[in-house]
Amino acid sequence: MSVNTSINNGIAEIVLDCPPVNALNSQEWLDLAINIDNLSYNDEVRAIIITAKGKGFCAGVDIKELQSDPTKINQVNDGCWKTARAIHVCNIPVISACHGFVLGGGILIVGASDIVLSTEDAYFGLPEIDRGALGGGAHLSRLFPLQAVRKMMLTGKPISATRAFEYGSIESLHKDKTSLDKAAMEVAEDIATKSPLAIKLAKKALNQIENSDVDENYKSEQTFTLELYKSKDSQEGRDAFVEKRDANFKDAD
Repeated sequence: MSVNTSINNGIAEIVLDCPPVNALNSQEWLDLAINIDNLSYNDEVRAIIITAKGKGFCAGVDIKELQSDPTKINQVNDGCWKTARAIHVCNIPVISACHGFVLGGGILIVGASDIVLSTEDAYFGLPEIDRGALGGGAHLSRLFPLQAVRKMMLTGKPISATRAFEYGSIESLHKDKTSLDKAAMEVAEDIATKSPLAIKLAKKALNQIENSDVDENYKSEQTFTLELYKSKDSQEGRDAFVEKRDANFKDAD
């Protein structure tokens, strides 16, 4: 399975396991959203940890799926939006424990989470612009300052975990995945000792006092994603990615 879930002592651990880079297809994004929604109403669960196996946390959507079936774009967008929203509105705190790369849709998971921990070698980015695509800015804005967000989206260049920690985007940095997983579990165990009602209301309060509605902002952002997806440049970006070459963008409309 690409997403595995276990519950022990009130803590649910969701592990992304979709080799080689944890890029999820449309059905896997939807399944992840449903999984988190179910955990949100599970009285046995007090905290959720999202982590991953392999070289990195998550490389986003499966570009090869879209290349083989371009009509999947609506299902992909829907699954990504539902996953990000499920994390954001979940009654239970969600902790993301990141290592390696956090790219594309991986930013949605992390940006929607309540607490983010990372290994020192991790990096965060939205390479979509190099692939003729868009998306993730709403959640990137929950992590980084305005100028950093714009540079990341307009250049496709990532930010290191060290820089992210300096911005206050990450709660703590860890030398390796073993120490990362241990730290994430310690945070989850601490949360699990609190009043479930107090935690639920605290998260609702924190969501309500945010300056903007990240779920609606992301839904609006996806209209531009779909517009770009229909262009020749978007197709060229996907072709170049699959063929492992530089893209030749020409479409100005």
